[in-house]
Amino acid sequence: MGMTTSSVRRRRAGSAVTAAVLGLLAAAAAPALAATDGPAGHPAAGAPAGSAHGAARTEAHTTAQGAQGSAHGAARTEAHTTARGAQGSAHGAARTEAHTTARGAVEGAARTPLGITRLAQGPGHAVAITIDDGPDPRWTPQVLQVLRKNHVKATFCMIGTNAQKYPELVRAVAADGHRLCDHSADHDVTMDHKPVAYQRKQILDGKAMIQKAVPGVAVDYYRAPGGAFTPDSRAVATESGMQPLGWSVDPKDWSRPGLPAIVSAVEGKLPQQPTVLFHDGGGDRSETVAALKQYLPWLSARGYAFTFPVRATP
Repeated sequence: MGMTTSSVRRRRAGSAVTAAVLGLLAAAAAPALAATDGPAGHPAAGAPAGSAHGAARTEAHTTAQGAQGSAHGAARTEAHTTARGAQGSAHGAARTEAHTTARGAVEGAARTPLGITRLAQGPGHAVAITIDDGPDPRWTPQVLQVLRKNHVKATFCMIGTNAQKYPELVRAVAADGHRLCDHSADHDVTMDHKPVAYQRKQILDGKAMIQKAVPGVAVDYYRAPGGAFTPDSRAVATESGMQPLGWSVDPKDWSRPGLPAIVSAVEGKLPQQPTVLFHDGGGDRSETVAALKQYLPWLSARGYAFTFPVRATP
């Protein structure tokens, strides 16, 4: 192993001490030689033999003390430098870790899919049927029956308080293989003008109410009441694993415009991979049920495949 800097300094200090001691012993053994400056055997005037001997001892002692002090000083300096270096390394490591963590969080957020999807999965002749505002004890079973008869899987955007009130309907929807979507806890169409904390509570409470009815079943989407998304509501949804969901075709069946108007709206020129909006809650949905009975066979006859809305991947 190589010799360290501290070892070299200590060895040099020890050599100085040894030299000083040897000098002291030599002075003690030949005081006359060390103290004379005149003819042999006669001390120089004004320079007693004892003075030279004492001077030699003092010099040797001072040299030894100095050497020892140098060794201690070198050791202290090295220890202090090492400690400062270790402390600096620790601070540097902490700063590096904090920077890395912060950068990772930013990059993770950048990968989160915040966009609102309005497309159906699959090729151009694919359509996604979405059903809002349920579950409802009168209309949801009728909608499920129509979907089942036409071999259609849809996405049900449920209001949390309705899911809490009718958990058996949530289970029936999931059992038929349909997808679940959080439509907030109370369907407050003004929530986009309210504080972020309120929006967060509405979104997360709605999801929790749906999940409680069907433990273990995923809630894949979030649709804002009235489609009124905010950047914050989209962020809350995606952080909770839900894709913000919009639509591309709205027949306004919720306003009960009459069966011809609904059918005309949905059978008009469809966009590529459309997501079509219907409702099974919020009032009389007899026109919606009738429209679905007519519309779903019409789509099948034209070669449309029924799929779910696109989910972006982080």
